[in-house]
This record gives sequence, structure tokens and C-alpha cells, in this order.
Amino acid sequence: AFGFPGDYCLLSSEGAPVAGIARSEALDRTRDSILLINVTGYLDDEEFLAAAGRRVYLDIDPGFAQMWLDLGLHDALAGHDAFVTIGENIGRPDCGIPTCGLDWIVTRQPVVLDLWPAQTDGGHAFTSIGAWRGPFAPVEFDGKTYGLRVHEFRKFAELPRITGEQFELALDMHEDETIDLDLLRSMGWRLVPPEAVAGSPDQYRDYIGRSNAEFMVAKNMYVETRGGWFSDRSACYLASGKPVLAQDTGLASPYPTGEGLLTFSTIDQAAHGVETISRNYSRHARAARQIAEELFDSDKVLTALLDKLSA
Repeated sequence: AFGFPGDYCLLSSEGAPVAGIARSEALDRTRDSILLINVTGYLDDEEFLAAAGRRVYLDIDPGFAQMWLDLGLHDALAGHDAFVTIGENIGRPDCGIPTCGLDWIVTRQPVVLDLWPAQTDGGHAFTSIGAWRGPFAPVEFDGKTYGLRVHEFRKFAELPRITGEQFELALDMHEDETIDLDLLRSMGWRLVPPEAVAGSPDQYRDYIGRSNAEFMVAKNMYVETRGGWFSDRSACYLASGKPVLAQDTGLASPYPTGEGLLTFSTIDQAAHGVETISRNYSRHARAARQIAEELFDSDKVLTALLDKLSA
């Protein structure tokens, strides 16, 4: 549907092709490529890494890989020639992410605007899509624990009750999390299975388009390190003309906030953000799309990234 029928190769954990072009053809294309972008180091196939003339590590979970390396727990960065992160505050005095002595190139989350048309009419609820815990465990670093989304979300559980607005969560959340499930439901959160609303690209886009706005709670790691992490989902909400109410991860430095993109740190600030968006929805919806066009347009973001990598 996106024009890549002969341009992808999905490998199993053992390296065997599951779908797409043959492994041998994928290796040939890697040898002929200008560079290989390895998202979070998930590609650990030595043959592919050796075939690439230049290996770029793309960090979309800023804080985890750097702390693991600093603690000697895991080195996902080894064997790469350049290092890119979406943590735009890395290296600044108020950012808690260690640089590990590397020169980090910063980038933003790209979104293809043509595939995300603006739908600036109000939707059915403030929504959020994500994982309750995710694949990583909390990290102990310099005497402090850096946790997950669950450790932040509990702070804002009362928001639907306080504001009276509709909130809906499409969370990857294990059924055994009974205490948290009961808490969310008792506070008025509607819970929907993520596979029902994000099981395909079309479902994902349609769900965001039917939303009123995004309520984005970040992992505790991102909040505490102040790295400026911003979600790829939030970029899609903005492109769809949906305002984003985002927990502050140090966003004031890299992004304009106040219209279309609002931030919060406390539940009172979150409630005020909900009221602000609801009171003048059309203005915030238009501003959301404008932010996407100016800051997250894939043509601009990827061109700038390639320029930095070639400098």
C-alpha cells in the first residue's frame, strides 16, 4: 500500500527471511547502500552490519542505551559509525542522559504529511496509544531509579473524574495488572485493545483521526532525564490536526508550546490543558497541523538528518 512491495525484508530472530525479498538480495542492497540506519540497535545480524559501508545508530528511547552502556550492562552502540537520537537536549547541562563520550546528532520524528490529512473537527475523546510497561526494565543510575510509563500514568489516573471529559486508552497492558486496570476504570478511563484500533496502518490512522486530542504520558526515564523525547505517535496526532497534551520531557527548548502542543508536569496542569484545548478547540487543531508542517514534515526532517550525517 505504501509502494514498497519489493523493497523490504523481514527477518526472524535466527536471520531467516519471513517476508519480502530474499536475504541475499537484502545483503546486496546493504552493500550498495550509502548507510544503514539501525533503529535502537535492534538489527544485530553480524552479516548485515558487516555489509554496510556506514552504520548509523538511531536512538528512539533516549536514556536507556546510554545508561546501560555507562553501567556496563549492555552495549548496543558498538560497531556503529554515527549516533543519532531524538533526545534533542542531550549534552545540555540540565539533561540527565549520559553522552558516553559520543558526538550525538539530534533529529525529530518524521511524518509523511500526505498520508496524514488534517481532520480538525473534534473527535470522540482524548486518546492515547502505547504500552503500559514496554520491553525495558527500570534502570538504576547514579543512585536514582528511572522507570516506565506505568510509574508516571498513576499520577494522572484521576484526570477523567476531575475534568469530566472523555478519555480513552489503547494500552498494551497485561490482564494480570488488575489493580491498575481497576484504578483506571474506576476513574472513568475507557480501555480498548490496541490491536483493535492500531492493528494496521489504516486502523491506526483512522483512530487518531477520530480522536479529539492526544493525552500523552511519557516513560519516567524521559520525564526525569529532561532529554526532550517526543513521541512518533504525537507527531501523527499533530499532522492529523489533533492537539497534543504532552507530559513535559524538556520540550520547551526544542518545540513551541502553548497552542496545538501543550505540556504538563502535574495533574492540575494537565486538567488546565484539557480545559484550554476544549475551550478553543479549532484554534488548537489548526496550530497542531501547522506544527507538524513546520517541524515534523518527513521531507524536511530526513533531508536535515542526511545533511548532518554527510557533514
